[in-house]
Amino acid sequence: METENGVNAAVYPLSSFEHQIASEEELRELLGHPSTLVRNKVIDHLDHHCCEFIRLSPYAVLSTCNSDGRCDASPRGDAPGFARVLDERRLVIPERPGNRRMDSLLNILSNPHVGIIFMIPGLEETLRVNGSACVIRDEFILSEMDVNGRRPLVGIGIEVEECYIHCAKALKRSRLWQSDSWPSPSELPNPAKILAEHAAIPDLTPAKVGETLRDSYTNRLY
Repeated sequence: METENGVNAAVYPLSSFEHQIASEEELRELLGHPSTLVRNKVIDHLDHHCCEFIRLSPYAVLSTCNSDGRCDASPRGDAPGFARVLDERRLVIPERPGNRRMDSLLNILSNPHVGIIFMIPGLEETLRVNGSACVIRDEFILSEMDVNGRRPLVGIGIEVEECYIHCAKALKRSRLWQSDSWPSPSELPNPAKILAEHAAIPDLTPAKVGETLRDSYTNRLY
């Protein structure tokens, strides 16, 4: 981020926080070191356990970063097994129709490193996969990812470098899968209102945004 005097703020510590940790040594002194189990759980390929986890997962979060170090996390979801495992080193995520920002794809073109978290509803442990990615057009792969007769134009091919089970503490603390912890429908944010206010386009009302969203969700999922 450029400051008013042209200095790249990413090079320097954030000035709005007073007590910042500046070294791994200080961080380790506060938080400690991983156990032998945690150190040893990382593998460099998709074994049968990982393949089964991905086969049952309908939802993942894909993290990317561009060449300038700017990061993005993007939700990806479809029927369970939407991410296709090709072999123990490779998997593919289909690129379904979106808003055409293409943040993840553009980041991958400039920096191939990605991280993915796969989730299975009701299971509090998650699967983390890290590796290198590319944007692919391999017809023989994409042809197996048709939904409702519509084939993805491109996909994200990932060469696996690390994968491991992540503990359930975050989902246990959040009670993500426990419906009795969810807010009531009346308490939920209004996405159409948020979009309308953020976009600040003249005459664009929450009602019009809501109509656009409903049409997109109904007619342009694939």
